[in-house]
Amino acid sequence: MRITAVETLYLAGGITVHAGPIQWLWVKIHTEDGLYGLGETYPAPGAEEAVIHGRLAARLLGQDAGRIEGLWASMFDAVSYSGWAGAEMRAISAVDTALWDLKGKALNTPCYELLGGATRDRIRTYNTCYDHISFNDEPVRLAESLLDSGIRGMKIWPFDSIAKVTGGNYITPTQIKEAIRPLRLIKEKFGAQMEVAMEFHGYWSLPCAIQIAKACEEFQPMWLEEMLGQDNMAAYRELASSTHLPLTISERLMTTWQYRELLANGAARVVMPDVAWCGGLTQAKKIADMGAAHYLPVAPHNCGGPILHAATMHLAAAVPNLYIAESVRRHYADEYIPIVGELAIPKDGFFDLPNGPGLGMDLAPEVLTRPGLHRRVSE
Repeated sequence: MRITAVETLYLAGGITVHAGPIQWLWVKIHTEDGLYGLGETYPAPGAEEAVIHGRLAARLLGQDAGRIEGLWASMFDAVSYSGWAGAEMRAISAVDTALWDLKGKALNTPCYELLGGATRDRIRTYNTCYDHISFNDEPVRLAESLLDSGIRGMKIWPFDSIAKVTGGNYITPTQIKEAIRPLRLIKEKFGAQMEVAMEFHGYWSLPCAIQIAKACEEFQPMWLEEMLGQDNMAAYRELASSTHLPLTISERLMTTWQYRELLANGAARVVMPDVAWCGGLTQAKKIADMGAAHYLPVAPHNCGGPILHAATMHLAAAVPNLYIAESVRRHYADEYIPIVGELAIPKDGFFDLPNGPGLGMDLAPEVLTRPGLHRRVSE
């Protein structure tokens, strides 16, 4: 199963979603027998495309596509000398995911079977609230809407607007009271019926993060996510020691090497790799296994495009230490459909195991004829 071509595709103007235009880069790995695998990364397709064709394609063309571990090591070798924890690793992640998809297609089996087989019959999910209903303006109505659809977990980020004003360097008691309002209203109305995760996007200084965490304790959120930037594990350890609430870290870390430091530090209570960034399914599975060795669960980050969504569900099906899988209702019920067609939706807060072979997903033919499609092939 020799690789004959490496193809990248993205829409130059992006795809308009809830937060505005976003660009997903898709990668197709073609083989001599006519099969191809599909991968994805984001959010800078020009940079990621350049790495794939300028650095990785030469390591892939003519090689056996089934030797995924060996190809991963070869791709890493191609970029490691000049630094790898950015567009380089996002590019490797997309290629690696495509290789898993391709191998699953060649063997006519779902990717989760290749990862060791299913460890559960269905996948628990929570909703990240890029929604038609605003969590700031109507938090109770949003929570009620999710509960009506069977989803019992949601993630919100009401502190972000304050951080953008203050630079994350200070926060007043009045600002804390206002930002915590959506969490308070949801918990007062629904109590334990709805779990609420708090996202902070790494915007806060350590003193502010400690203040905010203490204010959240009364309402017992599911976790506090990315309160600080991901580059100082000692600061995260100090934050963890200041609160009994669990910290979730970090979709922006890449490969087992960066997660090794996080796990050795002991600050995280939930580990959150992103398949499209951390090194693909090859690294995501290893990161989950490292978490299990520390008795920590994983909750994969899944806020990218539809191919990431599929890969995340295969990972979630296979890893024994899954806590919960992220999904975005507005994505799978609306915005992904023009790209890949109708998707499975969760029932009673759970996704069914994904169908194969491979990832079980492909780009709709209409995507390939859209104006502004940027396509590049290395052969």
